[in-house]
Amino acid sequence: MRLTRQIGEALADGLPGRHADDAARRLARLLGADAVALADCDRVLAAWGRLDAAAAAQILAEVLDELDTVTDPPLRAAPLLVSGDLAGGLIVAGDVTDAEVAEAARLVATALDHAELDRSRERIAAADLRTLRAQISPHFMHNALAAISAHTRTDPERARELLSDFSDYLRYSFAATGDYATVADELQAVQTYLELQRARFDDRLDITVQIAPEVLPVAIPFLVVQPIVENAIRHGFESRPGTGHIAVRGFSEGPLCVIEVEDDGDGMDPEHAKAVLTGTGPPASRHPTWSASSPRPDGTAGIGLANVDRRLRAVYGPEYGLLLDTAPGAGTKATVRIPRYARGVLAQ
Repeated sequence: MRLTRQIGEALADGLPGRHADDAARRLARLLGADAVALADCDRVLAAWGRLDAAAAAQILAEVLDELDTVTDPPLRAAPLLVSGDLAGGLIVAGDVTDAEVAEAARLVATALDHAELDRSRERIAAADLRTLRAQISPHFMHNALAAISAHTRTDPERARELLSDFSDYLRYSFAATGDYATVADELQAVQTYLELQRARFDDRLDITVQIAPEVLPVAIPFLVVQPIVENAIRHGFESRPGTGHIAVRGFSEGPLCVIEVEDDGDGMDPEHAKAVLTGTGPPASRHPTWSASSPRPDGTAGIGLANVDRRLRAVYGPEYGLLLDTAPGAGTKATVRIPRYARGVLAQ
């Protein structure tokens, strides 16, 4: 079992990966073989032990043609079928049976399939992050600058502080590198965002932030929390008079990091909340002049929350995502549960 796991880890970058030779070595150990080679559909890419190059090329051609285990002593080979597609072949020399070679080929194919799935998830997450960065709300930016401008005469010191906050927020949101941040960095950006919103609403926004120290260093996909907070303000508070309250909480739950964003706004129908996350429909209106079938005034129609949910599932798997607990008149609580430690998820 340990060798099987190590072979999978060595193939995490695929057949051309930098650890493929290590995978070949571990396969030879698993099989008790004299030599092992891993090839794509053109040539041998990784090998351990001594193999006759011409003989290896010949048996590779045969196995790719027949799509079945081929024996040509002292070599045996089997095709690598990844998600039903021919990806190459496994070549083995030594006292090994056809059945053992075929089983090893299935092990390699499964590892390659998982590696490709992981890379696909990373590509999806990166593409969604680029999309989210491109959609940093012009509505918010306009209102933040208007709030700063309004303070320049009446309270120049606060205007300078808000301008510094706005600069910090933009610098974080458009960071050039890194798909992940720590919870501490993400929440620092959120607090900056909330301060700008508080200024905009003349301090009618009541904010509570409670974060347990043990989750501060946890790595989390970049720009996960801010779109949730933005949704809470825009749909829970923006259109109504009086004071609104938003609570941001972070804590550990066994091996999980949990982040909650809760508002005391108007809430929404749970079916509409589901439509927001699945992308099957527009968000429920919490603004008296919006209908459930019309987009938000800036045309983004819940893209931010759907984007967050999709990226969480792409990074951690389908069992993770964004949960919305809401009902008309009952406010909304958005919850993110992610592993505190996940392979490949590192803050930069």
